[in-house]
Amino acid sequence: MDQTVSFPMEQASFRAYGTWTAFRQALNRCGCDGLEGIWAGEAFPADLPRDLMIGYHLTFYPDWLDFYRDDRPALTEKFGCPEIAAAFYGGHGREGLLEQYRLDLERAAAMQVKYVVFHVSDVSLEECYTYRWLHTHEEVIDAAVELINTLLKGQDWPFEFLVENQWWPGFTFTDPKLTARLLEGIAYPRTGIMLDTGHLMNACTALRTQAEGAAYIQQMLDLHGSLAKAVRGVHLHQSLSGDYVRAHTGSLPEGLPKDYFQRFSVSYSHILNIDLHQPWTDPAICPVLERLDPAYLTHEMTARTIAQRMEAVRIQAETLKQGDRG
Repeated sequence: MDQTVSFPMEQASFRAYGTWTAFRQALNRCGCDGLEGIWAGEAFPADLPRDLMIGYHLTFYPDWLDFYRDDRPALTEKFGCPEIAAAFYGGHGREGLLEQYRLDLERAAAMQVKYVVFHVSDVSLEECYTYRWLHTHEEVIDAAVELINTLLKGQDWPFEFLVENQWWPGFTFTDPKLTARLLEGIAYPRTGIMLDTGHLMNACTALRTQAEGAAYIQQMLDLHGSLAKAVRGVHLHQSLSGDYVRAHTGSLPEGLPKDYFQRFSVSYSHILNIDLHQPWTDPAICPVLERLDPAYLTHEMTARTIAQRMEAVRIQAETLKQGDRG
């Protein structure tokens, strides 16, 4: 099993360690073999050792379906005008979005990663507050399948393509029929699931403890039966945000900015209060990992600094040692 830490590919973050040897040592202290990188809008360091990047998280836009469909009325409702939408997405329409993904896939291939990760969900800023969905799970999955097949079909990419669950409309790993709809629709032989434990916990706001979260994950694995064999990797973190969701969703808050970019900035902290990305400190998660026996395990933490991120990974790695997973 390859253990990695989720890491933004910012040159400044790497420079903080001085040398690649020092960076490897920092990873090893956390029990990690390398990175699951995500593009940060700049070129990767020219001397980045290729074996350090084991996986790669593809670019994602939380709210992409209406842009992909070029639904001008919906875009005007959300952004104010199509021009602001184009500024946000860095281009116009379906082909512009596809080109961004093609470039990202090429980055991943150049680094010779073992797998890439793709979010299958769609949610607007307003939906993050209201929890009243504009699109069905089926709509999002079918559009994602179309996009994925356009990108991958007939291509000989050198990596596994792993779809990640969210709790928004799309792939949630809570309904086996929808999971099968997604996996069976993708025409790429090396397709699997990157199961995000925190995102799955976000799908059940009744959870109160990490032990209940681990039990809920087991319940969803039971529900999926043989489909659970498609899980190739795990994004490991925990999220117990049910109290916050009940208190801060159902309607739009007062004073939400009209300008889209300001609204996006304000809403980001709200989303982070839902999706906590905190380390597991209860070894109740260990039987879940033993059951899945994933090829890839990514410690995915939210932190203000790189040092805080690595400390959170260390804490979680110590939890796994308690369950004889270390």
